[in-house]
Amino acid sequence: MSEGAVPDATAPRAAEPYAAEPAGRHTAGAAPAGSDSAPGPQVDWEGLRLRAVELMERAYAPYSHFRVGVAGLVADGRVVAGCNVENAAYGVTLCAECGMVSELHATGGGLLTAVYCVGGDGQALMPCGRCRQLLWENGGPGCLLMTPEGVLPMSAVLPQAFGPENLRHAEG
Repeated sequence: MSEGAVPDATAPRAAEPYAAEPAGRHTAGAAPAGSDSAPGPQVDWEGLRLRAVELMERAYAPYSHFRVGVAGLVADGRVVAGCNVENAAYGVTLCAECGMVSELHATGGGLLTAVYCVGGDGQALMPCGRCRQLLWENGGPGCLLMTPEGVLPMSAVLPQAFGPENLRHAEG
């Protein structure tokens, strides 16, 4: 098995797929809209945590010294990851989730199904508001997030989220 691979990719997926997909964005490995029993990868939470810790250790945080790593499971079984990268001009600092989402799209796109974000202690860290929006856009309401209080779907982490469907309503 390759580094970062997640076993048991044939187990049923507990969460519903993201039904409101922007055209051409979330197609690799995504289940058809409206399908609530589509097969998908089983979540290896400890494997995701270990990958997130590995990336956290590579974070570039010379100013805040607040290192963050994140790993996400894609519907097709891939694992994508990222770490925070600070900048002296604080406004252009990249959160770990930005790096993960970049890897997601650079390696073929798809839909995030589970995400684990860790801080410097290697324990679950709640993503900031901006990053929750990134997770919603790339995983939808059914994407599972490990939080300090346990696993929650994005629909609970970011209720009444703004998404692509809001833009379609504005057009029409």
